[in-house]
Amino acid sequence: MDATTLYSIGELSRRTGLSVRTIRFYSDSGVVAPTTRSPAGHRRYDLDALLRLELLRTLRELGIDLATIQRVMDRELSVAEVAAAHADAIDVQIRALRLRRSVLRVVAGRGSDPEETKLMHRLTQLSDEERRLLIDDFVDGTFGTVDADPAAVAMVRAATPHLPDDPSSEQVAAWVELAELVGDDGFRVRMRRAALRQAAGQPPAIESEVGEELTAFVRQQVADAVESGIDPLSDRAAPVVDDLVRRFATVFARTPDKEFRDWLATRFEEAHDPAVDRYWRLVWVVNGWQVVPGLIPVYSWLVQALRV
Repeated sequence: MDATTLYSIGELSRRTGLSVRTIRFYSDSGVVAPTTRSPAGHRRYDLDALLRLELLRTLRELGIDLATIQRVMDRELSVAEVAAAHADAIDVQIRALRLRRSVLRVVAGRGSDPEETKLMHRLTQLSDEERRLLIDDFVDGTFGTVDADPAAVAMVRAATPHLPDDPSSEQVAAWVELAELVGDDGFRVRMRRAALRQAAGQPPAIESEVGEELTAFVRQQVADAVESGIDPLSDRAAPVVDDLVRRFATVFARTPDKEFRDWLATRFEEAHDPAVDRYWRLVWVVNGWQVVPGLIPVYSWLVQALRV
């Protein structure tokens, strides 16, 4: 094979693996024009045409459209430029497919109905910018745009949820639940109240009354129980809760009976809103953050155990 060799369309087909019909189409389109014609009018192609066809086949197999390939052949674009742009486009497609896969796994695992499936798809299809605006709207709606407490706003913004490009099914489920939660006006009121207290460094009244030492002990005991997977409604939780109730009863000079347990449960419910605790838990999951034992929302576990 040399630069002076001329090939029939059949020979090109055998060398490139492209069908005669396909080569004829590319030839008629002007992408790979014949070099000359035989006396009988048959198309003949030189080495350059063969190389162009091989490049064309490679680019088509990589998914690049014919119009872009034509620009490469005409030297309006380099192969490197086309490859870079196409790689970026494929990255976007891969992210979309991964997200779609995660949604389908959640749907399969939950046995979701059509409405829930549509909601999940809609919320996960939002762009990064749209997701950011969703959270911005939540923060502005919760704290207001005028005279907002800077510390409270900064605390919430510092933990902005960001769904990764390749989320797990758990992260998708958490994002969907979070998106629904931040749109609830009632939750915004509760979040504002809790965030303002936290930003001001004000401990819940029940913690101030029992003191730092007992508060730290309670949080550690309950955090250990949560980490150990102990169900607050199970018999395994009883020894932990009974011990804590006795300690609280000593502080308040009360009898550790059912009435006192109910009273404690109510006080801890007031101290830590379970919906707000749930919000922070969902943010951790969506962002893929490691759960810090000292920040585990423990009071919701304790309230359930006290109510048994």
